[in-house]
Amino acid sequence: MNLTNFNTSEEFFVDMQRCIGCKACEMACAECETNGQQTLISVNYVDRASTIQTTVQVCMHCEDPVCANVCPADAISQDEFGVVHSASTERCIGCSNCVMACPFGVPKKVEEYDLMMKCTMCYDRTSIGKKPMCATVCPSGALFYGTREQIEEMRPNTTPINNFIFGKEKVKTKVNIMMPKGSTELRIY
Repeated sequence: MNLTNFNTSEEFFVDMQRCIGCKACEMACAECETNGQQTLISVNYVDRASTIQTTVQVCMHCEDPVCANVCPADAISQDEFGVVHSASTERCIGCSNCVMACPFGVPKKVEEYDLMMKCTMCYDRTSIGKKPMCATVCPSGALFYGTREQIEEMRPNTTPINNFIFGKEKVKTKVNIMMPKGSTELRIY
């Protein structure tokens, strides 16, 4: 019996070029009751010395999450919908293996809790058919949660990709990054 109303036709899309650095997503995330008022999303400057360009960073929810694979306490889980959850408070030993292993640099160890916390795609909301908080407040459309058809109609000159190559390591994710039309992967050297 499925107790959730997770809409599998909707996906998370991130368009880094549209981020205006307003941090509305961070504020919305911190308001989520399940985060202990911690923001689990980050707005970062690309190169503060030479530009005001910002980017937004959410958990990419890898198909084969290395954060969970390196956890010696088996504290990080992935559900049947591909959502990678924050560490279980009962199991996490605060070793930070997950923090060091993530190729996207997403998990953060919250010292006051001695616990790894990260974006869970607002599972408390998405599991009942609602959109993640950050995507509902983003004024520039840098964060969008909806169908692939919707994003393709909204952004006809871009392509959502979820294949990343870090050196020789290939990572496929649940979250999509918007890239120039025709792109199939993002190589990070």
